[in-house]
Amino acid sequence: MQRMFAEDTPWHVGWMNRVLPQIEAVSSRFAAKTVFTRFVPPDNSEQANGAWQAYYRKWQNMTLEHLPLELVDLVAPLARLVPPATVFDKATYSPWTDGRLHVSFYRQNVTSVVVSGGETDVCVLATVLGAIDFGYKVVVLSDAVCSGADATHDAALTLLGDRFSTQLDVMTSEQFMECVD
Repeated sequence: MQRMFAEDTPWHVGWMNRVLPQIEAVSSRFAAKTVFTRFVPPDNSEQANGAWQAYYRKWQNMTLEHLPLELVDLVAPLARLVPPATVFDKATYSPWTDGRLHVSFYRQNVTSVVVSGGETDVCVLATVLGAIDFGYKVVVLSDAVCSGADATHDAALTLLGDRFSTQLDVMTSEQFMECVD
């Protein structure tokens, strides 16, 4: 839920604002337990690893060499929750790749994660599958995830709900907030 996806950039996600109220409601209620991940591009394509170099050659205008740094920030309604919410920066779709997030959660005895944000078929999917791999119980908030592509958003939610139903729950934000506290 970063400005680079909410504002007029090549990575704009048109219906991000439709899910923002649900994300804000859940995050506000559980601010001290909320971790916002931020996808932080490299300064330029040469600083990226492996196939990410070709990716950032394609999306050169989304590297920090061209992108105003403030567009990496969270959207304002979520940024105001930090602190007590925390921010975790990542260089890839998955926040689990370098192990830092898992170590942090392990030290805090975290056993479950609730996932919202964008994009459902990219970062959300990578986050969910990594969380499952690490053994976390996962909840995906179906009305608090978004994508730039409706078909793959729908397919990702269907895949997660059907194939991983013993390791995760897909529910609305309202359903989640009714069953916790």
